[in-house]
Amino acid sequence: MNYKPVIGLEIHSELNTRTKMFCDSLNNPNETSPNKNVCPICMAYPGTLPVINIEAVHKVVKVGLALGAKINNYSWFERKNYFYPDLPKGYQISQFEKPFCEGGSLKLSNGKNIRITRVHLEEDTGRLVHSGKDSLVDFNRAGVPLMELVTEPDIESGKDAKEFSEGLQSLFRYLGVSEADMEKGQLRIEANISIMPEGTDKFGTKVEIKNLNSFKACERAIDYEIARQEKVIEAGDKVVQETRGWNENTGETFSQRTKEESHDYRYFPEPDLPPVRLSEQEIELLRAELPELPAQRRERFVSEYAITAKDSEIFTLNRELGDYFEKVASELLSWAENADELKSKEKIWKLGANYIITEVQKHLSANNQNVSDLKITPEDFSELMVLIFKNTISSSAAQTILREMFETGADPNHVMENKDLSQMSDEGEIKKTAEEIITANPQAVEDYKKGKIESLKFLVGQLMRATKGKANPQVSEEILKELLK
Repeated sequence: MNYKPVIGLEIHSELNTRTKMFCDSLNNPNETSPNKNVCPICMAYPGTLPVINIEAVHKVVKVGLALGAKINNYSWFERKNYFYPDLPKGYQISQFEKPFCEGGSLKLSNGKNIRITRVHLEEDTGRLVHSGKDSLVDFNRAGVPLMELVTEPDIESGKDAKEFSEGLQSLFRYLGVSEADMEKGQLRIEANISIMPEGTDKFGTKVEIKNLNSFKACERAIDYEIARQEKVIEAGDKVVQETRGWNENTGETFSQRTKEESHDYRYFPEPDLPPVRLSEQEIELLRAELPELPAQRRERFVSEYAITAKDSEIFTLNRELGDYFEKVASELLSWAENADELKSKEKIWKLGANYIITEVQKHLSANNQNVSDLKITPEDFSELMVLIFKNTISSSAAQTILREMFETGADPNHVMENKDLSQMSDEGEIKKTAEEIITANPQAVEDYKKGKIESLKFLVGQLMRATKGKANPQVSEEILKELLK
């Protein structure tokens, strides 16, 4: 029997506000000293009262607006009652009945819209550190604004879940609401998975996988769980509703506990906080602050610069790299206008995009650097692209120059002149060398005349060696063909 996976995600993201959700303690994810950014409020001392961080509220609303969600003008916080050692109050201030954002969607590359159920705001827990038989608690993270986004069960594979999560990370970063660094725990994914026989509309039993801490883990865990549930059903057993974890080493999910239902948390309105009222004017002011979003940028790069959708996706996901390309593209446009080469602008833009994605990223990766560390200015990089485009230098010379530019930030023209790397394009000079190569290689000439095309490549190689790689390969090949007639 064939089964259809039914997958919904819950994605938690820490917001990058200056202070915590309900107090003035600093929200600093890079703090290494335990229990430094704490105060009586986030430590839940008796008699303390929380105060809403309006910056966090605005950031959640911006996410909702970017996703096309309905923004509720009237909302409130609730107490979610459960006990964990790193939850100082013994309950969490969250939202349940009336979140700030409802609805919306995010489109995948295959055109499918993944619907959003809700986006709400709550506070994060602390962090447990296990040392031998002891468990230590660090409350620096306790009370940090935590945004939770819940999807409809529209996802059907681990691959789509991974793409959706990556798209959200990109969106959060473009909006400036969160760094969403999974390695630092700023973005955490939970997946709800069930399967149902194809051709029916009866959902299967849902299993939740908690705390998936990488996009790769998200994809692998979902695909494993789909296969596991299929095996359980095919064996005649029933899938148990439970919470499971993911073991990266074994590549398997494992049972943790039976799943709590919403009524188990005994939600009720937070008595120490007033409801939040957002006017339409306030919402529209936040809408006006939205930057160009990833989907808009993805489409604009293709239409404006005529690069491929794949290259545009890379420049969208890596925003810094895309910004660098735009500066290079602007410089190349200026060159095309001044050199009366406007017809060639799309070709040289594609050349620039290709070199940035392949060669520049290769150097950055090899040196464990980011785009912000790049010593090559967009102006100098565009000059290098012009040298390549005009066949002033060969591809091998371009690699040599780029390496020097990456290491020192040097001007490409200076590197070319200092290393004598300009390409020989004078046909008279190339013809003279070609005649010498033909005279020195009679057997290759005879083989070529007998129809062995490989012999021509050999002669071109000999000519390139004689000119120390400076002869234009295309021009050299045409001259040799003419002389060999």
